[in-house]
Amino acid sequence: MQAGSNFLNGVPELLILRLLRDREMYGYELVQAIRAATRDEILLAEGVVYPVLHALERDGALAARRQTVNGRSRIYSRVPPAGGERLAGLAEHWRRLNAAIAAILEEPGHVRSPA
Repeated sequence: MQAGSNFLNGVPELLILRLLRDREMYGYELVQAIRAATRDEILLAEGVVYPVLHALERDGALAARRQTVNGRSRIYSRVPPAGGERLAGLAEHWRRLNAAIAAILEEPGHVRSPA
């Protein structure tokens, strides 16, 4: 597992899949759900969320349906079985990464002071 310049690129995808696993939502609703679930620590703009939604749908990890609500057309997304498999893989990756970072943060012997 290597961390490059795109170290956090998978975070929006992980959060989107996880939240849509529980219930279908439309884009703006999803932005607000991420904000609420992370207690305002992660604020993803719609300009970040919508491209991820479209990419996940293209890859078969999301299914979408259009519905008109109060005269506005909304696209609701949900996680089909293929998306559940993708979520499981992403979640495992982030669990391992979190454990690796936690090991460094919790073990003072890993951090050396500058000479």
